Amino acid sequence: MMRSNQSETIYRSLTRAILSGEISPGAKISEPAIAEQMGVSRAPVREAIRRLQERGVVTYVANQGVRVVSPTLSDFLALLDVREALEAMACRLAATKMSVGEVEHLQRTVEAHGRALDADPHGPYLQDDYDTDFHVQVARGCGNPVLTELLCDQFYPRLKLCRAKHRSVKGRGLAAWKEHLRIVEAIVERDPEGAEFQMRRHVKAARAALVEASQ
Repeated sequence: MMRSNQSETIYRSLTRAILSGEISPGAKISEPAIAEQMGVSRAPVREAIRRLQERGVVTYVANQGVRVVSPTLSDFLALLDVREALEAMACRLAATKMSVGEVEHLQRTVEAHGRALDADPHGPYLQDDYDTDFHVQVARGCGNPVLTELLCDQFYPRLKLCRAKHRSVKGRGLAAWKEHLRIVEAIVERDPEGAEFQMRRHVKAARAALVEASQ
């Protein structure tokens, strides 16, 4: 299905606002208000909202209209279960499919994240930009377009929304970065089994930390 440039622009703008927290979980999404604000007809806004619904970022609530999803902790944990399987597969493939340039870019990304954490070792591991997101780069480098689309276009927006609602566990950022280092090492060594193992270990650790913090 062909999408208009207007619809794409609106979709990206709404996605960015929702995932950054500018539009908070539970907030109402008004089609007429967005159309007026962006100076467009309601048709491209309607298409953008439909795409957000398909990705589980917004939902229709009876007698209330369209609202941003407000994910529960159980929703987050369920996503992490799925994430382990999908990202482990992507990481296994990436270990042999990523180009030298992609691997070097991934290394530079992790190094930059490390420098950011040096300034605040107890702070969160923020990856708001897709182009500097470690997991997005692995997914894009896995060599399987179906898996890449599933993760980047369908799955990660919902995951980021969960993160916006349930903030990172204190101190988890530095631990996650160290886990990323081990994943990169396996990819650099072109070790698919090791890469898959390290990614599963990483996601399991994130899940355990979230459960512990919620108790």
